[in-house]
Amino acid sequence: MKKQSSILVVDDEEAVRYMLSSLITGEGYSVETATDGVSAINALQTKLFHVVLSDVRMPKVDGVEVLKFVKANLPSIEVIMLTGVGEVKIAVECMKLGAYDYITKPSTSDELLTTIERALERRQLVIDNTVLKNQLDQLQGPFHMVGESEAFHRVLDIAAKVAPTESTVLIQGPSGTGKELIANFIYQHSERKDEPFVTLNCASIPDTLIESELFGYEKGAFTDARTSKPGIVEIANKGTLFLDEIGDISPIVQPKILRFIQSGEFRRVGGNTVLNANCRILSATNKNLKEEVKAGRFREDLLYRLNVITIELPSLRQRKQDIPLLVSSFLGAKMKTKVKKTISQRAMEVLMNYDWPGNIRELENVIERAAILCQDNTIEPRDLSLTNSAIVQPGSSDNIIGTALPMKEVERLHIEGVLKSFRGNKTESAKVLGISLKTLYTKIQQFQIKL
Repeated sequence: MKKQSSILVVDDEEAVRYMLSSLITGEGYSVETATDGVSAINALQTKLFHVVLSDVRMPKVDGVEVLKFVKANLPSIEVIMLTGVGEVKIAVECMKLGAYDYITKPSTSDELLTTIERALERRQLVIDNTVLKNQLDQLQGPFHMVGESEAFHRVLDIAAKVAPTESTVLIQGPSGTGKELIANFIYQHSERKDEPFVTLNCASIPDTLIESELFGYEKGAFTDARTSKPGIVEIANKGTLFLDEIGDISPIVQPKILRFIQSGEFRRVGGNTVLNANCRILSATNKNLKEEVKAGRFREDLLYRLNVITIELPSLRQRKQDIPLLVSSFLGAKMKTKVKKTISQRAMEVLMNYDWPGNIRELENVIERAAILCQDNTIEPRDLSLTNSAIVQPGSSDNIIGTALPMKEVERLHIEGVLKSFRGNKTESAKVLGISLKTLYTKIQQFQIKL
C-alpha cells in the first residue's frame, strides 16, 4: 500500500521540505515536493497524488488556495495542512473547506505519519463508496461460478492462468453467459485484488457522454460542468477497469481508449494537461469484433490491444449438463424464502430440452418466477414461463419450429414469449434477444404486441 501511495509535500522552506520528504520516504511512500502553491497546483495537474501535505503560509499562492483547488478539481485527494501554533482560526477554516486534518508545527514524527496513514484510509473509504455498488454487484451477483461441464472448466482454466498476469483480456460470448463473472474471477485472482474493480457498460452510456465518463472533465468543459470531475480511469488507478459491451463503444472514443491502453495517458474533456493512470484492462462483448472490424465499426489496432488473451464463453445450450447445478444454486442461494423450494423431475426435463436463447440470465429469471408461483413448494412444468416457441413437454409434438409458419410469425411469437417470460421488462428482454432496446420497441410496434 505504501509503495503505491504518492504524497505531495508543499512548503516554501527548503529545510522543512527536506525533513518531511526524508521522513515520509523512509516509511516507504513515494514523495514529491513543491516550493509554493503555484508549483503545487501545476504538479497536481500532471500527476495523480493520494495525499497533499501543505504549509498554510506561503508567498503568492498559499496553502488555503491549494486546498480550494484540490477540493474543487481533485476531490479524491486528501489534504493535511501544516499550521503555526497561533493559527487555530485558519486551521478551523481549512477544516470547513474540506481539509482532512491539520498539524501544528513543530510536530512529532509519529503524529505526522499517523495522520498521513489515516488520511490514506479515509481516501480509500471514499473510493470504496464510489465503487461499492459495482463491487457488490460483482461479488454478490445473481449466481456463483457453478458448473462441472468440460466447456465451463476450459474457460476457468484459461481465466486462472491469465489472472496473475498484467495482460489485457477480451471475454466474448452471447448475452447472459456470465462474462462479468469471469471478469470478476480474473480480478479476484490477480495481483490487483486489493485495489478498485470498476465497471463501465459501454452500451448504456450515450456516445456524447462516454468520453467524459471514462476520462473525466474540467470545469467549464460543457454547460453543466460547474466543477471538475475525475473519470473512471482515475478511480480505477492501480486497480482493474472492466469495459463491458466494448463492441458498442463509439468510434470517436476508440482511438483515445487505444492511446490509454498503450501509454496510460489521457486528457480530461476540456483539458490540455496529460494525466496518467495505471489500470489493467478487461473487456467483454457479445459481438464478433473481427466482423465489426471488417464492417469498419471497430478499430483493428484496438482489437489487437484488447485481445492479447481471448476467452470464449460457451452458451448454456453448449453446457446443458450444468443446468441442474445452476438450478440448485439459484434455489439455494438466490431464493431467500422461508421454505426451501424444489423442482420436479418433469420440470427439470423441460429445462434440459429448452434451447435457452437468453442463456444463464434467462434460466435464473425463469427459476425465480417459478419458485414464487409454484404450489406445494415444488416447481412443475406448468410453473415454467418459457417462450412460446419452446414450451415443449418431453415427448410432445407441438413445437412450432420446423412447421409451416412464416418466419415473421415465428419471430413475433418468440419476442412475445420472451417479453412474457420477463414480465414485460423490455431491457432484460432485449438482452436475451440479442437486440438493442430501440430495435425491440420497433418490433413491438411492428408486430402490434400487447403487453
